[in-house]
Amino acid sequence: MNQETNGNKALIYQLDGKPPLGTAIPLGLQHVLAMFVGNITPVIIISGALHLPIEQKTFLIQCAMLVAGVASLIQLYPIGPIGARLPIIMGTSFGFLAVCLSIATKYGLPGVLGAALVGGFFQVFLGFILKYIRKYFPPIVTGIVLITIGLSLVGTGMKYFAGGVGAKDFGSIQNFLLGTIVLVTIIGLQYFTKGITSKASILIGLIVGYIAAILMGKLTFAAIGAAVGAAHWFSLPMPLQFGFEFHADAILQICIIYVISSIETVGNVSGICSGALGRPATEKEISGSVVADGAASIFAALFNVMPSTSYGQNVGIITMTKIVNRFTVATGAIFLIICGLFPKIGAIIAVMPTSVLGGAAVMMFTMLIVSGINQAAEEPLKGRNATILAASIGLGIGFALVPDASKYFNPMIKDLFAGSGVAIAAAVAVFLNIVLPKDKKREEGAEEAKPGDANQQI
Repeated sequence: MNQETNGNKALIYQLDGKPPLGTAIPLGLQHVLAMFVGNITPVIIISGALHLPIEQKTFLIQCAMLVAGVASLIQLYPIGPIGARLPIIMGTSFGFLAVCLSIATKYGLPGVLGAALVGGFFQVFLGFILKYIRKYFPPIVTGIVLITIGLSLVGTGMKYFAGGVGAKDFGSIQNFLLGTIVLVTIIGLQYFTKGITSKASILIGLIVGYIAAILMGKLTFAAIGAAVGAAHWFSLPMPLQFGFEFHADAILQICIIYVISSIETVGNVSGICSGALGRPATEKEISGSVVADGAASIFAALFNVMPSTSYGQNVGIITMTKIVNRFTVATGAIFLIICGLFPKIGAIIAVMPTSVLGGAAVMMFTMLIVSGINQAAEEPLKGRNATILAASIGLGIGFALVPDASKYFNPMIKDLFAGSGVAIAAAVAVFLNIVLPKDKKREEGAEEAKPGDANQQI
């Protein structure tokens, strides 16, 4: 019996092993708990920005869960060149949220979906040529994009924390108390617990906030019952429910983020291979993972939701536990698909008070900034890198904060400058990274400068 038990345990550390369902399902659900909130939050925020009715919000949550499950299975079990054949969990990408909010404000959800659809085909193309362009996107560039995305979203998170724009009690003490309960719960679980409670701290924090909202009278059982009662027990999410609109400025903005998302996926794949498999990622795995990202994003656009990407938090679980078993992760993906087929689950989530989500959103958006800083700081933030960082974020966020500064620009360029700021920050970072000489070259020209030279003083 002990030999059989040890054999089953060993299977979870094998890429292609097939452990018993009793072992695989709990480990698969751990991955779902780690990514569940991140997968549905962008959909909830876009729905709120567009003031979609509760029925449509529920439907989009349902679509997001279905897409995440299907996309994960494609990464796990490739179709031709599509997929990495690695334990990768896919979900709706936070990285696209700032740009998608900007596009949604101007063109509505059809504009977002049209841009995402074209961008998905663009990412598939990137997957096949990535090895030729990776050098143009070092950590300083990808870090700047993440920082700008985070900065662009912090305001949105704070508006949710205060109760949501348009709410009658926006900024009330009750809303701030509810958001604070969620935030404190998340931080407490992350730093004072271990295992699944720490990994699923955001999900647990939202559940605590949900219960607190009921106790505070912010959410009633009647409202929950009405939403759940109106939803079907079983429903297959239908594609093409909002249509597509294609606008050049929206497509250009979102394609820039697709490039950065591709580089992040490469990092995740490399992390799994080096951290859990003890070897470097192959070109086939890298290409397949990015192609699958693009294909999943096309599928997501057809099924009415934002682009998909590999989830870094799940990569963290795999590298920490060394459990690389594809079958185990596939059980989690199947659970996501099942959730996507039962609208009542989405209805329970859809009625969650805005300030509850805000308590988690502030944390999640700010962590994007921290992640970006960590990437950008892989090399010292001085000299050339400091210049790239300052110019890119200064212009990107500057034009986002003061959109009138671009009022005399060409309309298409104006839309890029006056949006979220992410596109312009990325463009400036890539350009400066190409044209600015390395610090060594600059130092060679200044070797004979005296320590007291005024030119060395700042």
